[in-house]
Amino acid sequence: MSRLSIPIDALSSRLNLGSRFEGVRNTSLSTRFANLKPVGEFFDVKRISKPANFSEVQSRMNYNLGYFSSNYAVLFVMLAIYSLLTNPVLLFVIILVAGGMYGIGKLGGQDLDVGFARATSSQLYTALFVIAVPLGLWASPITTVLWLIGASAVTILGHATFMDKPIESAFSEEAV
Repeated sequence: MSRLSIPIDALSSRLNLGSRFEGVRNTSLSTRFANLKPVGEFFDVKRISKPANFSEVQSRMNYNLGYFSSNYAVLFVMLAIYSLLTNPVLLFVIILVAGGMYGIGKLGGQDLDVGFARATSSQLYTALFVIAVPLGLWASPITTVLWLIGASAVTILGHATFMDKPIESAFSEEAV
């Protein structure tokens, strides 16, 4: 069988996705969330309309993904928190692994002496691994991540597609 080759670059070049995320890497969290748009502007139902054609979809997405990028990041974080709260086993495993690694790190390479038993850092990491991997597989993290990606994509791209650009931006795009 021949391999199916999907030209990702050709698909993403129409939406200008490559250069869209370059600025995200270089900004700090304080500057990233400094330009949050007000909730009233983000949920302005008067500006919701169906796009007429694909070029209008592209235009709206290019504008809204840049304009509301901080709001979309907050929306993604809220969906991630929701997904963890609705999957308590995964939340427990994450807290267990983080707490275990923090506790083992606080030992500073010394052995843990509990009075009747002594364990090296290597043994503690192995025990944490043996406990966390089966629990982590049972918690279905892949399903949660796929749900998070799908829910974020539908919500963010749906908003970016159906939210019309403000009238001021329409006038600024026209050539004089």
